[in-house]
Amino acid sequence: MSNAPDRVGVLIVDDEPGIRQGLQRVLDPMGYRVVSAENGRQALDLVSREAVSIVLLDLQLPDVNGMEILRAICRDYPHMVVIIITGFATVQAAAEAMRSGAYDLLPKPFEPDQLRIAINRASEKMFLEKEARLLQQEKLRTLADLSLEKSRTHTIIDALPIGVLVTNANGEGVLFNPTFARYMGLPPTATAGGPLKDYIEDEGLRRLTQEFSQGCHIGTDDSPTYEFNFGEDKYLFARGRPVMDEQGQCVGAVVTIVDITAMKVLDRLKREFVAKVSHELRSPLSTIHEQLAVVLSDLVGQVSPADEHLLSRAKEKTQGLIALIGDLLDLSRIESGIVCEAPRAVQLEELLENIISFLNTKAAIKNQTIHILRPAAHVPPVKADPLALESIFGNLITNAIHYTPEGGRIEIRLKPFDAHLEVEVRDTGIGIEARHLEKIFERFYRVKNEQTRRIDGTGLGLPIVKGLIEALDGRIEVTSTPGAGSTFKVVLPIDRAP
Repeated sequence: MSNAPDRVGVLIVDDEPGIRQGLQRVLDPMGYRVVSAENGRQALDLVSREAVSIVLLDLQLPDVNGMEILRAICRDYPHMVVIIITGFATVQAAAEAMRSGAYDLLPKPFEPDQLRIAINRASEKMFLEKEARLLQQEKLRTLADLSLEKSRTHTIIDALPIGVLVTNANGEGVLFNPTFARYMGLPPTATAGGPLKDYIEDEGLRRLTQEFSQGCHIGTDDSPTYEFNFGEDKYLFARGRPVMDEQGQCVGAVVTIVDITAMKVLDRLKREFVAKVSHELRSPLSTIHEQLAVVLSDLVGQVSPADEHLLSRAKEKTQGLIALIGDLLDLSRIESGIVCEAPRAVQLEELLENIISFLNTKAAIKNQTIHILRPAAHVPPVKADPLALESIFGNLITNAIHYTPEGGRIEIRLKPFDAHLEVEVRDTGIGIEARHLEKIFERFYRVKNEQTRRIDGTGLGLPIVKGLIEALDGRIEVTSTPGAGSTFKVVLPIDRAP
């Protein structure tokens, strides 16, 4: 579909001049009117002043996180179509972008033809949505009325590049497009009007669609989404929304389905690459680290202080790289669903005492104290993998030591409940500002300020902790006051076995 005569406005948001120029060279011959921004604030200013219909948005911007720009555009300009262009494409990023309102995602690097296809699809979606809004303005009262407008509605739905299923309040499928039929493996003879089981084989998606059709999740800012696989090599992502009539009654739902197989494959290849490189690097780095230790011990007093300092720094850096590789391998195992061993009953008090005994030497160097505050009631065992628990609480207590000044206090408080056990790790450290709390569990994210710049770390400890806790059917929460300390609360299921 060509929109050259309409001079559709396209905004390119990327901090790399070469990418902005390359994208403009592709779009200019297609007849689009192109404007560009090098950062997030400039982008928000341009969308407020320029007649822009499509946005090509990079997630890694120098001033504002790309996800924040995406949410702002989708909130303030709901008819604007946003295509994410990023070199850090993962399934999590794709799912978050889709939930936030992105239409498509192009992982860098991509070919000009891929860009042309995505832009043309975005233009087609924009004009089809405009047509759909015109239909809505004609006051079609129910989804049954939509089914009578076959010549127009079917053209709109059938042309969409994503799967679409429309249901009525009884959960019956009243309309679906060819893309949906292809995703669900429906036969060519399949027709609308039947129950959901005739169209959706996956039980979880069928249940979620029924909930939308019956008016559940109305008024929620973040509607539930669903990811599932169809066959062995196809991964799909679904989202839905209840449809309301003029009286505010739910008359059905619309469910859209996107194929994310390419993103899944890309994510798997990245994990395999990380694991392969990590295995290949860890052995030689360990050898170098051991040799540096031997050299330092054998040359005590025989080299100048400057040379000894250089050798010591080299030894520290190799140890840091070995730790980083270990963290990357842990993340790879967590993402693959491998969490050491099967969960079993673990007495957490004893495990925490062993961890504290091991870390007390590090705390003593900073004149810190570590205490376990036990409840009056008996603390039942938790159902978990002990190796995972050691990694979880070892990381949390080590962080508390690192980010607590000399003379500080660290407390581990246990609170048993009927079905779960809460463990709080409290410190009197430097604390975390509120704007960082939602990001500290992201990979490689570190709070950078004057107080933390001398503290070494990879930014992978907390993502590993969160991944392990979720794999054990638990959860983690954090509260913090800058200058007063932080509290990390871990909730784990209690072992109910006799």
